[in-house]
Amino acid sequence: MAIRLGHHGDEFAETHEINVTPFIDVILVLLIIFMIAAPLATVDLPVDLPSSTAERQSRPDQPIFLTVKADLSLAVGDDAVSRDALAAALDAASRGHRDERIFLRADRAVSYGDIMQVMNALRAAGYLKVALVGLEQREAK
Repeated sequence: MAIRLGHHGDEFAETHEINVTPFIDVILVLLIIFMIAAPLATVDLPVDLPSSTAERQSRPDQPIFLTVKADLSLAVGDDAVSRDALAAALDAASRGHRDERIFLRADRAVSYGDIMQVMNALRAAGYLKVALVGLEQREAK
């Protein structure tokens, strides 16, 4: 409660104003915490992607990533999947739309033959639109 000293002698009057400075301080602290925590909250699979000089293409709002890790294990999104269950996992991720583009990302250590086996499995599952994912190569200046 704040007290205002008026000009009328010893008469004290209460002010009914809210001090918003502590509220603004708390909001700013929360904003900083969320700005730091948000990038850390995104879970991603550790894959050492090769670089590419291709021009960057736009991607859909919710892309479907198929990841081939260095140990040749597969993951759809962030969920590990076996090769036998690949078609079912892709159907669940794409909600049965086999014309959706599948973004294939593979570790640098994966051989070309292993990537072709995964692409053949995609073709057998009915997914013909496949995009290869790589890192942008920065030109040295």
